Amino acid sequence: MNILAIGDVVGAGGCAFLRAHLPSFKKLNRIDVCIVNGENSAPGNGITPTSAQDLFTSGADLITTGNHVYRRRELYNYLDETEYLIRPANYRAGSPGRGYQIIDKGRVRIAVINLLGVVFLDPLENPFDCVDRLLGQEDIQDCRIKIVDFHAEATAEKRALGFYLDGRISALFGTHTHVQTADEQVLPQGTGYLTDLGMTGEIQSVLGVRPSLAIEKMRTGMPVRFENGDGPCMMCGCIFEIDEQTGRTTQVQRVSIQ
Repeated sequence: MNILAIGDVVGAGGCAFLRAHLPSFKKLNRIDVCIVNGENSAPGNGITPTSAQDLFTSGADLITTGNHVYRRRELYNYLDETEYLIRPANYRAGSPGRGYQIIDKGRVRIAVINLLGVVFLDPLENPFDCVDRLLGQEDIQDCRIKIVDFHAEATAEKRALGFYLDGRISALFGTHTHVQTADEQVLPQGTGYLTDLGMTGEIQSVLGVRPSLAIEKMRTGMPVRFENGDGPCMMCGCIFEIDEQTGRTTQVQRVSIQ
């Protein structure tokens, strides 16, 4: 089974580029399931029902999010109502939405878990404890393939969780930093891993933001309203080839399209 994970889609430009390139890419590479991180897909940042629907119609089977998931209030009810849009599982109980979802392909069931790091981010439930709790649930245990999107700032936290879960899940990929890493690998016990998928958005930008605005913020320390650029874009992600019988990853391939 080929599972494609796409890095953080940023703004209207990222959504448009995804819509133009994802359908043909999925067909060419025989993708069975496509997971897209969409937490910055709305103009500015955050995600809205409109931008989420745009990702679904572009070919996303499931949308993951991160620390900006609650930026737009209009998403709250949509999170509860939309089965294949998930938020980090380690938010407090009662928060809108769900932290994991199961994709049933008939021949195999795939559990997708979304987690948020706590190093340099919000003080939520420890992601190691949270994932242990989820992996102990009967519905997730029944899934032969288990995927984790770990939306985290610190590389060390992502690497540590990858090794902690090695052999217990099929694949873990990081999101959030918007810069694709070059450490794709199959860990010793068969878990596919990549520290960060990268982003889908404007190439000549600072994480999807106009460079002049990011520079102003960092030079002055004053509040700046960020805007997405409108230049040429790229789509970054990773393909995990997973054995349906064992649930282990056999090959990891980074993706970067311009």
